[in-house]
Amino acid sequence: MQDPRVGLHMKLGFKAVSACGAILFSLMSPASAQQQVAAVPDGPSSLREVYQDWSVACSVRDKARTCSLSQDQVQQNGQRLLAVEIAGRADGSTTATLLLPFGILLDQGVTLQIDDQPPLSPQRFRTCLPTGCLAVFAIDRPVLGKLRGGSVLKLNVTTDAETPLTFPVSLHGLTAALDRMVALSAR
Repeated sequence: MQDPRVGLHMKLGFKAVSACGAILFSLMSPASAQQQVAAVPDGPSSLREVYQDWSVACSVRDKARTCSLSQDQVQQNGQRLLAVEIAGRADGSTTATLLLPFGILLDQGVTLQIDDQPPLSPQRFRTCLPTGCLAVFAIDRPVLGKLRGGSVLKLNVTTDAETPLTFPVSLHGLTAALDRMVALSAR
């Protein structure tokens, strides 16, 4: 079984390598990207499509296609502020990986809130890397349904100065990206 952090780790470490492919696929509409997949026998070895604020990426590893969707937020200076990745697993479950910046209290974790609904249970941070701190957790079907119907996911943390801080993550395009990820993973 593949560690759910592998995709995000690889994306964070090798982002520049895939930039050319990402530009090519982001210029294509989802319909033309789908036609591109059908035109190549057994599909391409990697694929990236954009659905509003979310990207779907698939690659073939060990003769198995793995797909995930993600959203990166960067500051004006180009520095990554946060990254969110959602991936389906072979057992049908869904896993989320959050990469948040340094300067937050790790003991309190990160609390997710969809729109103005009550906050979900806090999620622990698993580890920190040179690019930020990771929280990895399962997303159950009810929460996935709420995400599909929402407009913003709020990632609530406490800073090292003990002040609350919220990172808003747009959910625009999430439903289409999830549907596409499931369709591509089923092939």
